[in-house]
Amino acid sequence: MAPGSATILYEGRDTVTKGIRTAVAACVALVLPLVAASAMAAPGKKGPAPQAVAKAKTTSVQLLAINDFHGNLEPPSGSSGRIGTVEAGGVEFLATHIDQLRATNPNTLVVSAGDLIGASPLLSGLFHDEPTIEAANLFGLDFNAVGNHEFDEGAAELLRMQEGGCHPVDGCQDGTGFDGAEFDFLAANVEWEETGDTIFPPYKIVKFQGVKMALIGMTLEGTPEIVTPSGIAGLEFHDEADTVNALVPELLKQNVKTIVVLVHEGGFPTGAYNECPGISGPIVDIVNRTSDEVDLFVTGHTHQAYNCVIDGRPVSSAASFGRIVTDIDMTISRASKQPVEIRVNNNIVTRDVVRDPAQTELIERYRVVAAPIANRVVGSITADITRMNNAAGESSLGDHIADAQLAATSDPALGGAVVALMNPGGIRTDLVFNQISGGELPGQVTYGEIFAVQPFGNNLVTMTLTGDQLERVLEQQWGPGTRQVILQISDSLRYTWDASAPIGDRIATSSITINGTPISPMATYRVTVNNFLADGGDGFSVLREGTNRLGGVVDTDAFAAYLGDNSPLSPTPRNRITRLN
Repeated sequence: MAPGSATILYEGRDTVTKGIRTAVAACVALVLPLVAASAMAAPGKKGPAPQAVAKAKTTSVQLLAINDFHGNLEPPSGSSGRIGTVEAGGVEFLATHIDQLRATNPNTLVVSAGDLIGASPLLSGLFHDEPTIEAANLFGLDFNAVGNHEFDEGAAELLRMQEGGCHPVDGCQDGTGFDGAEFDFLAANVEWEETGDTIFPPYKIVKFQGVKMALIGMTLEGTPEIVTPSGIAGLEFHDEADTVNALVPELLKQNVKTIVVLVHEGGFPTGAYNECPGISGPIVDIVNRTSDEVDLFVTGHTHQAYNCVIDGRPVSSAASFGRIVTDIDMTISRASKQPVEIRVNNNIVTRDVVRDPAQTELIERYRVVAAPIANRVVGSITADITRMNNAAGESSLGDHIADAQLAATSDPALGGAVVALMNPGGIRTDLVFNQISGGELPGQVTYGEIFAVQPFGNNLVTMTLTGDQLERVLEQQWGPGTRQVILQISDSLRYTWDASAPIGDRIATSSITINGTPISPMATYRVTVNNFLADGGDGFSVLREGTNRLGGVVDTDAFAAYLGDNSPLSPTPRNRITRLN
C-alpha cells in the first residue's frame, strides 16, 4: 500500500455454515460501468440512480492483482514462462510493472488471490518460501487470500510466514533472520474446530477519500482434499459463497458498500488472456450464489487468465507465476459508497522493463546460498520429458517418477515395494532438453531442475495393500462429477480402464497385473506412495487402510538418484495404462 493512500479500519470474524447448489452463467468481455449494468441486472441488484451519480463526487481506487505466484522469483522457463508467445514473469520485472501501475493512482492496493507460496522452485522452496515473503514485502503486497498451497507445510508454518521467526528445524538458512509478512493473510472460510475463530482475519476494511472498501479473502472449500491432512488437523474449511453471504450484513452495518472478494478458486475460460467469451468451473456457481452486494471477484487456483463478467459482476484471474498483473480501476461514488464503474485489464508482465534492483539483490543473496545445491548435475536426458498425458492419462515424466520411487523402495530392507503410484498434481513442470540454468550442457539436468519438478519435499511411504484395496485405489481415480485424477504408475503395474463404464466399476480386476501376473483380491502387495497420498490426499482415502508402513527418502532425492543411475533418460512409450472407449 502506498504510504498514506489508505487506512485499514477493522478486521472481523464470523462463523458460517456449509451448503452447495449449482448454477450456470454467461460471461462477456469486461469494461463494466455499474450504472448501466444495473439496468440489465436481475431485480434487487444494487446500483445508484443515474441522477445521484451525476451529482456525487467520486473516488478512484486501483487494485493490482496476482494469483498462484508459487514462489517463482526467477523468470519461469518454457511454456510456464510465456503468455501466448510473449516471454513473461520474474519478480524483478513484476515489481517494476507494479511500481509503474501504482504511480498512476495514489489509492492503490496490491492483492493476491492465493498460492503466493508453496510448490515453489528451489530458490524459494529450499528456504521454506521465506524469499517469496520477503519479495512480496518489497513489491508492496497488501493482502493475500490463503490458497491450498499456503497449507503445504501445515498451519503452524503458515502462521510463521505471517508472524516471522526462524524455521523450527532448519533455522534461518541465509543467516539474516526472518521477520515475516508485512502484508495480511486473509482466511474467511478457514476456522479452528475448537474455537470457531478464523485462522487469519476474514476481511479487512480500507478507507479511501470518503469511501470504505472491504476485501474478503478465502481459499477453496475443497482444500482438505488436496493438501496433506496432517498439516491441517484441527481446521475446518467452509463453503465460499456461504462464507461471504454471512459476512455481508456485518459489513453493511459498518457502512461498507464496496465489497471485493479474493478467492482461491477459479474457472476454465475460452478466449485469450484478456477476454472471456465463455467460462465454466466452480467459480461460476460461487459467483451466482454470492450476495449481489459483492462488486468484484479476484480469483485463482486454475492457473488460467481471464477477464469475465458473471452474474453482472467482473471476475478476473491473472494466470500464474507472476506472468500477468490485473489492473482493476474502480470509480466509487462518495454519496452511495458504491462503485459506479469498474474497469479490468490483464497486463502481461513483460521482460522488456528495467529489473527492480531490490528484487535483484534479494535473488542474488539467496542464489549464493542455493547455488552449490541447485547447480549440481544429477543426470541427463535425450529429449524433453513432459507431464503431457495421453488419452489414458499417462505421462512420460509421471512414468519415470513412479519408477524412481519403486527403485528407491524395492529393496526388502527399504520397503520391499513391487508397485509405486504418483499423484499427477505433484509433478509441477517438465524436464526440458535445452534448459540451461547453471552452466550445464544441453540435456544435462541439475538438482534445481529436479526440485522444480517435485518441490513439495514429500517422503516416500511403503505400505501393504491387498489386491482388493489396490483395485479400489485405482477406482478412486474417478469421483463425483467430472473429477479425474489418473495416478502415474511404475512399469511393474498394468491395467485397462473403460471410460464408458460407471464410476466405481471402470477397471476389470483381470486386467490389473503386477510384473505380468494378475493380482489376487486377497493377496498382499507392497505399494509405495508419497506421504500426501498415504494420508488420503487427492481423494484416495483407501490408501489410509494400508498397513505395515515404512517411511522412506524424500521423493526429490529418489528421482535424482534414479536419474543418475539411468542416464541418459529418454521419454517412455506411455503404454502402462490402456483406455477403452
